[in-house]
Amino acid sequence: MATILDRIVDDTRDIVRERRRRVPLSELESRPHYARGCMSLAQALRPAMQSASSLDATPRCAIIAEAKRASPSKGVIREDYDVAAIAEAYQAAGAAAMSVLTEPRHFQGALEHLEQARFVSIPLLRKDFIVDPYQITEARAWGADAVLLIATILERDQAAELVAAARQSGLSVLMELYDIRELDKLDVDALDIVGVNSRDLNTFEVNLPRAMDALASLPEHIVRVAESGIQSPDDIRMLAEHGIDAALIGETFMRATDPGSLAATFVQA
Repeated sequence: MATILDRIVDDTRDIVRERRRRVPLSELESRPHYARGCMSLAQALRPAMQSASSLDATPRCAIIAEAKRASPSKGVIREDYDVAAIAEAYQAAGAAAMSVLTEPRHFQGALEHLEQARFVSIPLLRKDFIVDPYQITEARAWGADAVLLIATILERDQAAELVAAARQSGLSVLMELYDIRELDKLDVDALDIVGVNSRDLNTFEVNLPRAMDALASLPEHIVRVAESGIQSPDDIRMLAEHGIDAALIGETFMRATDPGSLAATFVQA
């Protein structure tokens, strides 16, 4: 029986086939954003790491604040979904980077949402179910600085191909794991940033302690990102104390009356 994740991936392949038919690579590469230099996501997250070695020795956890209108498990999360306003609020709150959902059928995202947020001076992460190098080119063409790759949906060769395509395009890669054993099919030396999702993408159940344990086992050179299930500044302090470099937070902020104000309390935790 197909899982929700299976259906999303199948739909994504259909979407990519249709987009490639309508928009050739040459057209994507002619878009103004494609010629823009990309910001490094890893460098944006590393100041939080470096502060831990400063005189106050206080561990910090950087915030990747996410814009997400809906999800398969929760339906519409935010009715008033103004990506530009959300981006402005997140930047003012001090977020280190912004993640933008672009998957259209299950999360009500769009590539246009990247462009609507592109005025900010922090890195933009395209969050989608990327299975084809064409989507890497799309990401850069619409203004992304980085892409999320999900190890669970990728075979070994496919993951290597997409990481190489992102590097060639100048994009950072956040490689998302659910199970630390997924590292076995990846070239760890080629990765700068790894996230562990505490939400099982097949069942959508959340287990943050399991994600923290997995992140703690990653090699030291990797920027470690906790994803999903982070609900309070106390969670951020706990992540920082356990050596987690950054947290990607979406639903918690999207359900707030003022996402920027809430994000600021997490940034300052």
